[in-house]
Amino acid sequence: MSSDAVLPDGYPAFLAGLKVRIRETRVRAAISVNQELILLYWEIGRDILQRQQEEGWGAKVIERLSADLRKEFPDVKGFSPRNLKYMRSFAEAWPDFVFVQEVLAQITWYHAITLLDKVKEPAQREWYIRKTIENGWSRNILVHQIESGLIEREGRAVTNFSSALPAPQSDLARAVLKDPYIFDFLGIGENAAERELERALLDHIREFLLELGVGFAFVGSQYRLDVGGKDFYIDLLFYHLKLRSYVVIDLKIGEFLPEYAGKMNFYLSAVDDLLRHPDDNPSIGIVLCKSRNRIIAEYALRDMEKPIGVAGYELTTSLPEGLRGGLPTVDELEEELRRGEG
Repeated sequence: MSSDAVLPDGYPAFLAGLKVRIRETRVRAAISVNQELILLYWEIGRDILQRQQEEGWGAKVIERLSADLRKEFPDVKGFSPRNLKYMRSFAEAWPDFVFVQEVLAQITWYHAITLLDKVKEPAQREWYIRKTIENGWSRNILVHQIESGLIEREGRAVTNFSSALPAPQSDLARAVLKDPYIFDFLGIGENAAERELERALLDHIREFLLELGVGFAFVGSQYRLDVGGKDFYIDLLFYHLKLRSYVVIDLKIGEFLPEYAGKMNFYLSAVDDLLRHPDDNPSIGIVLCKSRNRIIAEYALRDMEKPIGVAGYELTTSLPEGLRGGLPTVDELEEELRRGEG
């Protein structure tokens, strides 16, 4: 939009007021950078949205506004036409200033943009906002959780927690479990053996803990229990800081079988007797299987006294098997790059 083009009535006053607001915000931002930035962007977006609705401002005015702001504040990033449009979408998506001030201001602008781009349902956006605040997710982790469908997976595992745990803890424990768990970071084949799966999870313990969720502390793998003079080994043992209980994970590469529940019940009895502190809550078991029939799992857990959950896992979610097999490996790509450099 050229500088001598006809501008909407009120534009100069709007621009002058906006400049003052930005200067004031930059002073306050030294104290609370993110909160002030989020509130400023929301106010700019609200004003643009209002003038578009009432005065018919179009894309050309946004471009002119961007040019004027960048000229006035050359050292400040964030006033591109694209970002101004995000500000408008931001204010449109969350019109409640109190919610923006008290909740949204706790996440970064880049988190907010991610939610605008990747999550369309308002209720789901709010869910991910609160999870981000609760768990301290970076933007990249938020993207991963959205793309892996965390909101659809959390609390979906088959459990007997409602009968095996008191109400407050059963609700929290149920929310901790997912179904399925996504292990696409492992880089192993669909036919991997149980020990290979276990080793891969330990080799990627950081990513594994991220997928398990906040609160899990790793205790050990192939953890030895001496019961009746015989050795028994737990695949993976964790302690959950929020639940204040041990969590036993048994890995299975095939479909869930009813006898797995009995084996887990035995492990939990042993852990409660040998490891559990008097202040700890009852230990919880998770049987992770390649697949599971929900009805069979429910029957297997129905009369178990120990709290047990059954969940599936997926080793890949991105590409179909046929396409994956046709793609080059990392080694092949590196070799091709070396040839190109030569």
